[in-house]
Amino acid sequence: MTIVPAAGVRRPWQDVPDELRDAIESHMGAKVTRAVTQSGGFSPGVAARLLFQDGSRAFVKAVGPTPNPHSPDIHRSEARVAALLPPQVPAPRLLASFDLDGWVALLFQDIDGRQPAQPWRADELTRVLDALDEMATRLTPSPIAVPSAYERLTGMFENWRTVAAARDAGEDDLADLGPWVAAHLDDLAELESRWPAATEGDSLVHGDIRADNLLLTDDEVFVVDWPHAFLGPRWFDVVAMLPSVRMQGGPPPEEVIAGHRVAREADPAALTALLAAFAGYFACQSRLPAPPGLPTLRAFQHAQGQAALEWLRTRTTWP
Repeated sequence: MTIVPAAGVRRPWQDVPDELRDAIESHMGAKVTRAVTQSGGFSPGVAARLLFQDGSRAFVKAVGPTPNPHSPDIHRSEARVAALLPPQVPAPRLLASFDLDGWVALLFQDIDGRQPAQPWRADELTRVLDALDEMATRLTPSPIAVPSAYERLTGMFENWRTVAAARDAGEDDLADLGPWVAAHLDDLAELESRWPAATEGDSLVHGDIRADNLLLTDDEVFVVDWPHAFLGPRWFDVVAMLPSVRMQGGPPPEEVIAGHRVAREADPAALTALLAAFAGYFACQSRLPAPPGLPTLRAFQHAQGQAALEWLRTRTTWP
């Protein structure tokens, strides 16, 4: 299996406008003496661990209006959510946020941790899954006000239906989606349409758990990047993570589900409907041109889509 990393094109700390760097240093009360760019993730902006003259540290993520005009709003959303996260959320604390001349910067507590190994190691996967179980328990019901899954995900999960309409109009021959998808496209579209009921719940859900959104220390698991948080079922984050785990060398998702408490809570029909929606999102989005500043995203989505479809075939047992 080819491991597809979540690796975008980062910009260096020096690309941050002088006025914004001055504001960050003023907030911290010291000058930056070292900035180490961090890999992982797809943001076309700055992601760096900062060391200040007085010995203090922080992690900064910052993005401007180019090359991707949507990225600043994602950072603004993360600033709103991160400011509300209570202590029971295993996430770095937000120290400050800045919005200046189209640039948005978030300053976080610096965590001296690392992303899970690729391919996934069994012991680290167990640590992460246990941490997500505990997080789901702590965050049910949600301690903060966030949009519902329906509000957050509407527009994302209509892909099989869109492709089916294009097929019917003679505009899509489905060739690149493979014979199994072509044979079952109408079934996939119908299954996908059930996602709203499948995602009802009152838990605070991260919504985008992957290896690159996790940091492991010797004794803790931190979940980073919360711009997409919403209300959903307790099992959402574990289930949504499993296609990326599989594509990055982890075990088959059904093995994980069988051995995990919160994942086993999922209604089988709801899980399958959500999986169909995820598979459609990743498989169909990967057919589109790369967004500005995100040249590696489509390959990552394609690999996730293939893993999700592999899992979906085992759950539907369609020939």
